[in-house]
Amino acid sequence: MIQLLFTLLAAEGAVAATLLFKTPLRRLAVLALDRLKQGRGPVMVRTIAATVLVVLASSLHSMAKIRGHAEGELDGAGVVGLTPTDQVLLARHLLEASLMGYSLFLALVIDRLHNYVKEIRRLKKKLEAVSKENKTMLEEATHGKPEESKPDQKDIFDAKDN
Repeated sequence: MIQLLFTLLAAEGAVAATLLFKTPLRRLAVLALDRLKQGRGPVMVRTIAATVLVVLASSLHSMAKIRGHAEGELDGAGVVGLTPTDQVLLARHLLEASLMGYSLFLALVIDRLHNYVKEIRRLKKKLEAVSKENKTMLEEATHGKPEESKPDQKDIFDAKDN
């Protein structure tokens, strides 16, 4: 399970890095996340996240049980200690719990980054449209519309003929 969690963390880290930096892979990552968020994708992701959360809680509970078991034992000097087996089990549960917590956290980071990248893209398009509109309005204000100048010239020529 630990190898699976390390692989999951590496994959999530790679996706987060591609979303952070503007590279050609960013567009592919955004498209993949868009597809993942369609249809049954959100339900599946929530189910997997809930399962990982339950396993994380179980691991934390096991760690608490090991600690509670160790506090009940006193050696001859009155010092509480863990047996070597308990130390190994505690370290394993701690590693699993931390990897699961990091993977859940990275999943939330990836979701927020995806939303922010899409929002930035939408705002850039809106900004380009508004700046283009402002540029045309500025040109019209300084030079006047070409359609408006033509009737004015016709009026001038008609006035000269009369």
